[in-house]
Amino acid sequence: MVKVEGHEVPEGLFYSKDFEWIKIEKNKIRMGITDYAQKQLREIVYAELPSVGSQVQQNEPYGTVESIKAVSDLIAAISGTVEEVNEEVQSNPEVLNEDPYLKGWIVVVKPSNLGEELPSLMDFDKAVEWHKTL
Repeated sequence: MVKVEGHEVPEGLFYSKDFEWIKIEKNKIRMGITDYAQKQLREIVYAELPSVGSQVQQNEPYGTVESIKAVSDLIAAISGTVEEVNEEVQSNPEVLNEDPYLKGWIVVVKPSNLGEELPSLMDFDKAVEWHKTL
């Protein structure tokens, strides 16, 4: 984990320019929002998440988070079928501010096209460089 301009960027994840991260866990993907995103939103008060079994498409909205500042779309980093939804985020959305990478994960997805979509995401080194430009 490194801090870039005060924002945490953990190793071992892939990042989208829509401020989402993914972690590959065997044949599934765990997805959430970055530390940069949660700090920009400030105090998150509500999360509307997809239901288990729904489809998400890369670069398309799959839910929203609402803060005292704004309502923002969650943009899928990877396409696939939602297999798990973090109930704690729905009932206690401030966990996204408190721990966006561990307790604040949003969904677990069975990817439908990981081989073609993964190259469009940033690895750790590219994400660190990108965060320096924000």
